[in-house]
Amino acid sequence: MAASVPPAGAPTSARTVRDVMTSVVKSLGRNDRLSLVGDVMRAARIRHVPIVDEEGELCGIVSQRDLFRGALATALGYGDFAQQKLLATLAVKEVMTTDVVTATPEMTLAEAARRMLERKIGCLPVLAGRRLVGIITESDFVALAARER
Repeated sequence: MAASVPPAGAPTSARTVRDVMTSVVKSLGRNDRLSLVGDVMRAARIRHVPIVDEEGELCGIVSQRDLFRGALATALGYGDFAQQKLLATLAVKEVMTTDVVTATPEMTLAEAARRMLERKIGCLPVLAGRRLVGIITESDFVALAARER
């Protein structure tokens, strides 16, 4: 069933996460190699990858910030090849954030934005029950604001 999207002039408080979330989410498994996360982020031009377990339930998230920690390897003199080799040895579960702040499709955009601001995070995976059904990011809010003009 398609969601009923409030008109463009409707206040943000009347809109829900479902109205602006990305429904097709790039996700990976917790046993995937960390190097794959970077590849997915670059290819899809995204900054957050939800991590799901064998049943498709959210169990963590890896952000671009998590991968930037690899910048320390660069500072220590590791080259690209050495960094890739290091990332290929690590499983996603070893670096993912497991205390994931989430949203529901019915949550208001105002509440979602408040959660992101309070926790200083760039996205909220969207769950229906324990299943990942979408993601809402800072970029979704920027796109919404641009459409409002």
